Amino acid sequence: MKLIALNLPRDLSEQDIAELFKTYGNIKACNLVLNEDSGKSKGFAFVEMALEHEGEIAITELHGSKVGKNKIRVKQAD
Repeated sequence: MKLIALNLPRDLSEQDIAELFKTYGNIKACNLVLNEDSGKSKGFAFVEMALEHEGEIAITELHGSKVGKNKIRVKQAD
């Protein structure tokens, strides 16, 4: 299941995001979206969970949770 995580702190790395989601299951891919010019985070990432029910658990547990000072949003990616 492919997820999108929004409103992430700009200083989070792909590894930090993977660690956050790894708690809820196996991760197939984690891609932090970067600004092409500056190379800095745009504040969102795509995370692909190995199993659909793991993705559903990650959404339930992480959507609306605080990471740093930010309240993040997690939902299924289109």
